[in-house]
Amino acid sequence: MGMKTKIALGAVVGIVVIGAVSANAGDSDTGSADKGASASADREPGGAKDAGAGAGAGKGKEKAEKAEKKVSQAEQFKAFVEENGTAQEKEAVSHVTKVQGADEQNDILDTADVYTDFTGGIMGEGTGPAKLIASAFADWKQSENGLVTVYDADGELLGNGQF
Repeated sequence: MGMKTKIALGAVVGIVVIGAVSANAGDSDTGSADKGASASADREPGGAKDAGAGAGAGKGKEKAEKAEKKVSQAEQFKAFVEENGTAQEKEAVSHVTKVQGADEQNDILDTADVYTDFTGGIMGEGTGPAKLIASAFADWKQSENGLVTVYDADGELLGNGQF
């Protein structure tokens, strides 16, 4: 064998060994028998998961979270402004039809979109209220680096602001 062939064969063997080690790195110290027993306990009605006293509390918490998620982001935003906003903000936010991106924030680059029923784009009647909507949104949600964009009924930009 030539020197280049030996190097290439050594590289291939090294890659295979690294692949095998990384594939086994995900396994925990427990064996597969423990995993199967745990999974079957989850499936059985009287299993270990149901035997705990906190099982009922966990279900109640899940129901509360589902009920909270059923309320749309636009409805949550409107409710906040109704409770905390000025009369002008309340009037402007009454035109909001949809809010997207308000629930997922990471403080790195947060963006949210607010859709309204205004028409005419940036030259239309909704430009002034768009600034009020962006300001109210900043009161509702806080982020280190957030940008809220307000759109009209046709999806045209009305305004934006930081939150």
